[in-house]
Amino acid sequence: MSRLETAQDLDPLLNQLGTARYALLGEASHGTAEFYTWRATLSKRLIQEKGFTMIAVEGDWPDLYELNRYVKGVSTATSARQVLERFDRWPTWLWANQEVADLAEWLRTYNKTQPAARQVGIFGLDVYSLWPSLERIRTDFAEADQVTLSAVEEALACLQSYNRNEEAYGRATLQGATCVTEINNVLAAVRNQMKSLPNNHIGAFNAEQNALIAVNAERYYRTAVRSNAESWNIRDRHMTETINRLMSFHGPEAKIIVWEHNTHVGDARYTDMAQYGEINVGQLVREQHAAEGVFIVGQGTYQGTVIASPYWGGATTVMQVPAARTDSWEAALHQKEPRNKLILLQPWRTEAALTNKRGHRAIGVVYNPSQEAGNYVQSDLPNRYDAFLFTDQTQALHPLNTTGGRTAASAPGSVMAQLQRAANY
Repeated sequence: MSRLETAQDLDPLLNQLGTARYALLGEASHGTAEFYTWRATLSKRLIQEKGFTMIAVEGDWPDLYELNRYVKGVSTATSARQVLERFDRWPTWLWANQEVADLAEWLRTYNKTQPAARQVGIFGLDVYSLWPSLERIRTDFAEADQVTLSAVEEALACLQSYNRNEEAYGRATLQGATCVTEINNVLAAVRNQMKSLPNNHIGAFNAEQNALIAVNAERYYRTAVRSNAESWNIRDRHMTETINRLMSFHGPEAKIIVWEHNTHVGDARYTDMAQYGEINVGQLVREQHAAEGVFIVGQGTYQGTVIASPYWGGATTVMQVPAARTDSWEAALHQKEPRNKLILLQPWRTEAALTNKRGHRAIGVVYNPSQEAGNYVQSDLPNRYDAFLFTDQTQALHPLNTTGGRTAASAPGSVMAQLQRAANY
């Protein structure tokens, strides 16, 4: 263990990371300031010193694509804050926060010093944006032919009666309703139109990604009302597929930084998720890209404050994070000096006492501090991650607004709120 106070304290981590092309950076909550600022600090060093070329985050592709345009200087927006304040899907605080705004401004400044081919992008990995992704094909894909535009209109017409309510669509599929054919037709039409465009056409790539999101989002919402584990797996497979698409599109020199919750980037094979049939991004990327170098960093805290909500779709709320359970990894690390620390985990993988699973706290966007027992994932920490950043006392994130954003499943106890554990992290 070594101290973690300044950017230079990350030197051992960067040395261990070496020439890896995949850097997966986790967090134990979506509402802790230090998790975001340490990831930003590490990301800046990875970009400047290791040649990483993009950041991909656990957010919606259409929204993050506008931020990508801003950091590359091709947006009409005058600030990152202006872009982020347009995010309207609950919970907006994940990306519409001051910490992300600061990183985006840094990226924009950095990119001004780089040729276009070396500018660092920022992209969304998630699967939720069914309606927005379909609409973006219609508005953003200038080369779309009439077949493609008609396919989009037919898909939106099929979805119209659900009034942008994902839960309503999911429930309707239990009674036999479906828009599978119409949405699949959009992807087929986009891909057919792409045949006449160059392989490096960014507009075509964006349109194909939005069409792919629509296909996987429909499947996700249809599955979420039936199976918690399978909907989780659909989501993480989609995020991994998006990582792979980004790396392929940007070529053999591409290197990617991934920002997601620990539950997504920390290898599921070394947690109790595996016994429920759940896989995740960290597992899949390790399995698929070990030869190219995959380095996973987890984060955790002992206690502090956090931004979360008491129920799905609820208000943005600052909550107390109580002291970690005594049998948890967080409690064990709290007992060790220095208080804030970097742990390189690879050397400890042969130590039986350290690879026994114990609780590792995971705070979701819905959080009840009085029910802490349900917020721990049994984990073999040295194998789940390659390194771990531990901040003993943490503070809540700084949202740009407090409205929380729109959601189709806003009521406590709604079907989607009960079944979509995948959506909580």
